[in-house]
Amino acid sequence: MDEFGMLRRKVAIIGAGYVGSSIAYALTIRQLAREIILIDINEQKTEGEALDIQHGIPDMGISSVRAGSYADCSGCDLIIITAGRNRKPGETRLDLIEANSAILKDVTDQLNKYYTKGVIMIVSNPVDVLVYQCSRWMDLPNGMVFGTGCILDSSRMTRLIADYTRLNTEVVKANVVGEHGDAQIPIWSRVSIAGVPIEEYCENVHLDWNQQVRDRISNKVRTMGATIIKDKGRTHYGIATCVCYLAQAVLNQRLTIAPVSTVFQGEYGIKDVSLSVPSIIGVNGVQQRLEERWAEDEFQAFRRSAAKMDQVLRKLR
Repeated sequence: MDEFGMLRRKVAIIGAGYVGSSIAYALTIRQLAREIILIDINEQKTEGEALDIQHGIPDMGISSVRAGSYADCSGCDLIIITAGRNRKPGETRLDLIEANSAILKDVTDQLNKYYTKGVIMIVSNPVDVLVYQCSRWMDLPNGMVFGTGCILDSSRMTRLIADYTRLNTEVVKANVVGEHGDAQIPIWSRVSIAGVPIEEYCENVHLDWNQQVRDRISNKVRTMGATIIKDKGRTHYGIATCVCYLAQAVLNQRLTIAPVSTVFQGEYGIKDVSLSVPSIIGVNGVQQRLEERWAEDEFQAFRRSAAKMDQVLRKLR
């Protein structure tokens, strides 16, 4: 503990673009780390981002935010990788494989020189592919490298269901699994409202709940990222708040469950593929992938998502 009663948590963020700087700002406001280091090839911009965040109202946070280098990754509790090219309008996340794989390889080559401990969280896209590659290149215990995966998709789905039912998001429980992309799967069979299955809830309040409603919501979730990129050129606020939620589990050692991406070790009969499923997250990253009971059509869709990802990864192997 320091003089403020705060744990001396150290976080490095590799990539100081819109996403990386938004994450740094959100971490500062939430006071989740004592020291936050921004690392980017554009050193001047990184210095400016760090100063801008650090010069906010002092009472809003006591984190030290500064520009740094890969050497500062030594001793970190959490290393967040956001470096990479962003999607352009009309592109899918998988269109970024070649460019962002090359960037990630350079990042991990530099990181390996100074890495001593800590969880690595991948935010860059295509996140499932990059989680798989980073796991190989860093050679850490399974779960120490994980990606934000479908947590943002699940958050968007929760928001849309809350809007449809005119309820607070806190009472809605909904998860999206599989690829963070076009092959994502909403797990409708486990969606609930304050613990009540959503079909039962909607029946009680005389609200339509049918395939047409589900399709409309799932299509919006699937295309939401592209819609935001079309409207404003990028997405960064939503993922920054999701990263804070996951960072709290790692830094404050408060176990939480979220649909994040890791390399499977046989769960659901799948191996050597990175996908999202609800997982227990703590100080050592993903401690366990939960094997839930889904509807058969959801299992089949998940297996198809795994097969699609396996085809993509085979080309990289």
